[in-house]
Amino acid sequence: MDMIQIVFMTVLVFFVIVTIHEWGHYFFAKRAGILVREFAIGFGPKLLSVKRGETRYTLRLIPAGGFVRMAGEDPEIIEVQPGQTIAVRLKDNLVTRLYLDRLDERSEVIRGEIVQVDLEDRLSVTLDVEGEQEQFSIHPQALMVSKGKDTQIAPRDRQFGSKTVGQRAMAIFAGPMMNFVLAFVLSALYVQMAGIPMESPDKLLVNQITKGAPASQADLKQGDELVAVNGEKIGLDYDKMVAIIGKSPNKPVKLEIVRNGSAKEVELTPLPNDEGVGKIGITAAYPTRPATFTETFTKSGLMMKNMTVAIFDGFKKLIMGEFKLDDLGGPVRTMEVTSQIAQQGIVQLTSWTALLSLYLGIFNLLPIPALDGSRLIFLGLEAIRRRPIDPNRESMVHFVGFALIMLLMLVVTYNDILRLIRGE
Repeated sequence: MDMIQIVFMTVLVFFVIVTIHEWGHYFFAKRAGILVREFAIGFGPKLLSVKRGETRYTLRLIPAGGFVRMAGEDPEIIEVQPGQTIAVRLKDNLVTRLYLDRLDERSEVIRGEIVQVDLEDRLSVTLDVEGEQEQFSIHPQALMVSKGKDTQIAPRDRQFGSKTVGQRAMAIFAGPMMNFVLAFVLSALYVQMAGIPMESPDKLLVNQITKGAPASQADLKQGDELVAVNGEKIGLDYDKMVAIIGKSPNKPVKLEIVRNGSAKEVELTPLPNDEGVGKIGITAAYPTRPATFTETFTKSGLMMKNMTVAIFDGFKKLIMGEFKLDDLGGPVRTMEVTSQIAQQGIVQLTSWTALLSLYLGIFNLLPIPALDGSRLIFLGLEAIRRRPIDPNRESMVHFVGFALIMLLMLVVTYNDILRLIRGE
């Protein structure tokens, strides 16, 4: 891949795993009848924003996740109350617009002081219009207009808190669930692309070629059969090949290969690594065969199992203090590693994306405030107590958790940037 392709694929990886996560929240929230106000990728200031139907879709500056903002999850920003002067616009005898400012500039409206208003249950407003009270019914999708922005009202049956515990839990769990589904699909694609190793291999093949290494500048291609190094037959002994090349830093070596049935000889000079061992920048693999339909499912399931074990092993080491802060990586380091893997080709990038998607799903289910796992715990407590937790207390817990996560993100990102500057 060239640099433009690598950058594009790196950005695409993050976009896909975050979008599929948020889409899970979005889809099951909409299915439950919840008003979804915003579907956002990233945090911070908006870069792009477009509204389709009831939802505003935004791309934000900080690529550290995303969110789906549902009506009723947090206190509504815009409120109207008795004594406030507003203007309303009617269509088919229903209020479709409630104007809260710049009232003199509004045309074809009715202006008055609010006597009574209910935007959640009765959906009605009573105005004092020139000394006479008039009552109006409000359309369930009416918009409140203030400071040049439209905000759709949220009747109680469209709010997150009005739904059953099961519906709300599904809307929350759906994000990680979609990451698991994506991880499984990508694992299956990887198995199909990589194939299944032959049970009785009879040759050793060139697998990955590192960009910029001696092998990338020689006439070597993925799939070439490795026959001999400096006249010594390799057979299936990959370690033997590594040992011979390792003893020849800065000294030319001759590789005998077979490509499409024709024998060839390639000469290249190994470069020493930090330990002075010669390297030419290739990995080897045994011949493979296409995976069957059944093998695709079983092997991808095994991949996910092994990746899950590795992820929890990492969590265990972190809890036990076996990792230092400098060992942790944020978005910058993750994107750096992703770009390096992208250089190895689409097969390895597919496997890496599956791992990232699985990790995102598992991480979000941890019982950490502000994450999906914590929200599911609150819903579980509500189901046991048969009454909801005080929303203000729950919001405070999530706010503190989110602030701590953002602080940690800033610290690890700062470390990542320093590491890049130092060239480590």
